[in-house]
Amino acid sequence: MAGTVESSRRRNILNSDGQPHPVENILTIFTLVVGLVSFVLGMIVRNAHVSSAVIVITTATGLVSCLVGLYVQMISHTREQRILIVTGIIAGFVGLAIGVSKGGFVP
Repeated sequence: MAGTVESSRRRNILNSDGQPHPVENILTIFTLVVGLVSFVLGMIVRNAHVSSAVIVITTATGLVSCLVGLYVQMISHTREQRILIVTGIIAGFVGLAIGVSKGGFVP
């Protein structure tokens, strides 16, 4: 019947193939969040005088985001996961690059 409301359980937006992928989903969100944190810290490092600890944290979070993101990209199952993973990798790389330009792990 046209226009009926589906009464089944709400589906996760990252599981568009209908299969649950809990580990991949957690790592996808982790990559995105850590990448965005690195990006924001990178913008702070770029535009303000900060301590060397912030530069090291920016560099470390960017590196973790890139490495975890590349691994998750290889094991991801859906297009939606890949979109968020690449966004996290790019944001993490920007934070990593800014951190390295200010001295990286040895500021």
